[in-house]
Amino acid sequence: MAKRDFYEVLGISKGATEQEIKKAYRSLAKKYHPDVNKEPDAEAKFKEVQEAYDVLGDGTKRSNYDQYGHAAFDQNGGFGGGAGGFQDFGDIFGSFFGGGGQQRRNPNAPQRGQDRYMSMRVDFMDSVFGVERTVNLNVDEECTRCHGSGAHSKDDVKTCGRCHGSGEVTSQQRTPFGTFQSQSICPDCNGKGKTISKKCEVCHGAGYNSKKVNVDIKIPAGIVSGQQLRVGGKGERGVNGGPHGDLFIEIVVSSHKFFIRQGNDINITIPISAIDATLGTKVDVPTVYGDVSLTIPAGTQPNTKFRLKEKGIEDLRSGRKGDQFVEVKIDIPTKISKVDRELYEKLKEKKGDSVFDRFKKAFK
Repeated sequence: MAKRDFYEVLGISKGATEQEIKKAYRSLAKKYHPDVNKEPDAEAKFKEVQEAYDVLGDGTKRSNYDQYGHAAFDQNGGFGGGAGGFQDFGDIFGSFFGGGGQQRRNPNAPQRGQDRYMSMRVDFMDSVFGVERTVNLNVDEECTRCHGSGAHSKDDVKTCGRCHGSGEVTSQQRTPFGTFQSQSICPDCNGKGKTISKKCEVCHGAGYNSKKVNVDIKIPAGIVSGQQLRVGGKGERGVNGGPHGDLFIEIVVSSHKFFIRQGNDINITIPISAIDATLGTKVDVPTVYGDVSLTIPAGTQPNTKFRLKEKGIEDLRSGRKGDQFVEVKIDIPTKISKVDRELYEKLKEKKGDSVFDRFKKAFK
């Protein structure tokens, strides 16, 4: 397919000034840049705009193009000749948007290590009052012999002769669209910018040693399932002298046989007999702080709830305690003795109408 006229590509006249050419190029390149425009043909249009600007933006090339057209550059196997061809997409994008698109990061700069995550199960009562646990971790610590350099001595650390300390090497590739330039990690120093002629005898050049350590974890009173504890500096090791990441421990609280937590409140259901519910009684109710005496008044109905103030869980932040709510469950026996049956029969005869009889009369 024949190439379009370069002036047409940039949308300018043949008499356009240098400033007008540059303005048109920047506008179109910004419009069709692959990082901005996701249309299928955006990259092809971007390359077309770049090719046009490489010629019209250069005074000598523009003069040759005005005289001979595209034929002026055919012998160069493409466009741009020895002028370097395409710029790197990231460099162009960065010049348009203030360097925020594909800004390069120094591979030798200190980098923080990755965070580490784990879960820990604790008993219900331990979550109420807090507890201390010890976990065993494998951590990478700086070698005490070489202090992280990985070398036998300071004189054994040399600047990489291939990348000259940058940690990156540049390569060029010629294509029908021009010359592309790319950067990659230096294979000689693996991006460190330095090589070691004699390695440390302790860490064998790694700069660190792996070891098992015991870490004491303090689980605060009032913690709930899903909350995380942070232990600073116990994550993965950093790179190029960067700090370690952190360890995050997610707490999983085991359920209790009787206590049910709701916020900072505790719920418990206790059984009492129908006689105690009718006549009233006193019971010693279990709480997380020990038994508390509770008066059950006469005539207490099933599912009645009583409140024990400040017998709940202490809030992690405010320190205020929740309450405990005691729900009464009336225990109806499925089997009774002959004596008990006789007593119930006498009571029934004495009361006359049953509760259900009174309910039925309400419908008449």
